[in-house]
Amino acid sequence: MDKNLIEELANYVHHAEKKKREITKITAELYPELSIEESYLIQEELIKQKLDEGKKIIGPKMGITSEAKMKQMNVDDPIYGYVFDYMVVNEGDSISVEDYIHPKVEPEIGFILSRDLEGPDITPLDVMRATEYVFPAIEIIDSRYENFNFTLPDVIADNTSAAGAVFGTTLKRPESLELDVVGVTLSINGEIKSLGAGAAVLGHPANSVARLANMLAKKGEKVKAGQPILTGGITAAVRLKPGDFVSAKYGGLGDISFFVKE
Repeated sequence: MDKNLIEELANYVHHAEKKKREITKITAELYPELSIEESYLIQEELIKQKLDEGKKIIGPKMGITSEAKMKQMNVDDPIYGYVFDYMVVNEGDSISVEDYIHPKVEPEIGFILSRDLEGPDITPLDVMRATEYVFPAIEIIDSRYENFNFTLPDVIADNTSAAGAVFGTTLKRPESLELDVVGVTLSINGEIKSLGAGAAVLGHPANSVARLANMLAKKGEKVKAGQPILTGGITAAVRLKPGDFVSAKYGGLGDISFFVKE
């Protein structure tokens, strides 16, 4: 895949995000043979473009962290992307649907490390030993593709649909909770829409961070201390509309909420 095509496809998804307009997935017509390896090259170029514009990476985020989903998509690894500073929403604040295309939300458990983790061969135990805090979070996903219709390489190239993140202010030591059995309910306007437990994320959210470290090691990178890490959705994603009050409650890890306006 030559450099010009990488830049062209990164521009394609970047422009869609900036203009808040749906696009047809890359694999439909532009580049049907797009591979996972090539899609990460597009993602890297997309991230470079954002950094060149003065935007800053806040931390990594994981996707496709359900074992069933991975099996369904015939992949051995989850996927990763990055949350940027302009995507962060303060807990209790409001977002506007006009700033997105077709936003959805999913609750997650976030990690903050006290030291860098560099693979290969990072284990969940390594992750737990290196974790300073865990916290509740809600990710806002907003695929740039029509009707959230994409293949795995498409979504990787689109920075895994990253669009927003609400980081909870409750910080807990990881050893104070059994993270795989932490229950989570996602409610919209007081009505429970989805629920799950930490085990939905690769059996345990620490597995997600370990997989991230080992995946990044393949290109000489590491998971950095101090960055919030989104480990993957615990429940099904729920579509947002104006007037919604979004709330996620975590057993032992507190609550987190925000509002949606026009």
